[in-house]
Amino acid sequence: MTATSTTSATLLGGAVSVTNGTVQVHDTAALATSRLDPLVHQAVFGSDSDKRFARWLLWEIGQIVGVRAASIHELYLARGAGKCGGFTVPAINVRAMAYDTARAIFRTANKMEAGAFILEIARSEIAYTEQRPEEYVSVMLGAALREGFRGPVFIQGDHFQVNHKKYAVDPVTEVNAVKALVTEAVAAGFYNIDVDTSTLVDLSKATLAEQQRLNYEVCVDITRFVRAAEPKGVTISIGGEIGEVGTENSTPEELEAFMEGFNATLAAEAPGMAGLSKISVQSGTSHGGVVLPDGSIADVALDLDTLETLSKIARDRYGMAGAVQHGASTLPDAAFNNFPKRETAEIHLATNFQNIMFDHLPQDLLQEVYAWLDANAKDERKATDSDAQFYYKTRKKAIGPFKKKLWALPAELRAKLGAAYDAKFEFLFTQLAIGGTAKAVQQFVTVPEQRRPFPDGASTIVAAPDDADLSD
Repeated sequence: MTATSTTSATLLGGAVSVTNGTVQVHDTAALATSRLDPLVHQAVFGSDSDKRFARWLLWEIGQIVGVRAASIHELYLARGAGKCGGFTVPAINVRAMAYDTARAIFRTANKMEAGAFILEIARSEIAYTEQRPEEYVSVMLGAALREGFRGPVFIQGDHFQVNHKKYAVDPVTEVNAVKALVTEAVAAGFYNIDVDTSTLVDLSKATLAEQQRLNYEVCVDITRFVRAAEPKGVTISIGGEIGEVGTENSTPEELEAFMEGFNATLAAEAPGMAGLSKISVQSGTSHGGVVLPDGSIADVALDLDTLETLSKIARDRYGMAGAVQHGASTLPDAAFNNFPKRETAEIHLATNFQNIMFDHLPQDLLQEVYAWLDANAKDERKATDSDAQFYYKTRKKAIGPFKKKLWALPAELRAKLGAAYDAKFEFLFTQLAIGGTAKAVQQFVTVPEQRRPFPDGASTIVAAPDDADLSD
């Protein structure tokens, strides 16, 4: 399914053609059929040249029919100004079986007329799931096209995080690694980026301002770099973070110390530059949950009052959408309807969808995964870990090495998994009150057309350094 820039090629059973590097879509309905599947598969597993062509073609088709990578910045500023609210945007980390998982998300969005949702992947996940930004964008756009979705697609770099150990040794090199990832991600279509420099908070300092200083100064540095990389007509939505997830709960004073320092520094260094649209806080959760010896997840003491207070300060004082809650997917079902009630701007959901997938795997494949972990993740096993704890905590690291096998699971099993995802996403979208938010997205979000030249020759995108040992 390749083409050249100088010859005419008819693709997807005649639904699409490419002539002299220009794409035409002749049958939009055909995009939402199995004819599209080989193109998405080629974008992930093809040869280098076939990948480049498939990724370019998916992007161009999306530009033509209205499935475009977009920034949620304008919607978040509208929320900060009190023009919309009452919902919590789910930011979903699509780790495994990305095409199937994203298709379920878009099916649910169509059913519920939802538009305010984010598809994201963290710096660490890019490494261990073996999904570089260009591939990730292509699969997300492909899933939207496959399900007949129309509208902006919000793709986010989650936890573009500074590794504090590496920063302590060589701060310039570590910050440059994050900037290299920004360059790669923005070029691919990531127009929403969570800058996480909360690892640099130094609680040994005497005042909150000093504790947060490195956090906000480095965040400003990376923010300026992100803004310089923006394509024409796009203001990337950037989030900051004031406390590492899994540590002590955040306070209003910490939020104020960070934001006052960030805003003053940004205004001094880049007057008039757009700042942050949201702020991530800690209110009692942890990434992946706390795993008990039997493999179950411990109850979480979620501090909703803190979350509500910080969201209100973020909106009223700083014009942002509000606070962001990480590590939420393993919370009990009864917790989720609290987020829109407390006007939480965004929550991040990852581990539970991964768990659903592993729960559906055939036993022979699951045992193969466990054997791989025994050999390749043994250094992560604590002396006190039960088998259940060890496999639960490390199995995400097998997603990349097993990607091709996961994508090739039997159709019947994938259908069962898809139905499970549909049920979970519909539940979450309902609890988070994002049904009907397509109207708010249409009202506030601008999505300029961005056509790309035919991919002649080798790719010029350089992969940023990997780091799988960060927050996800």
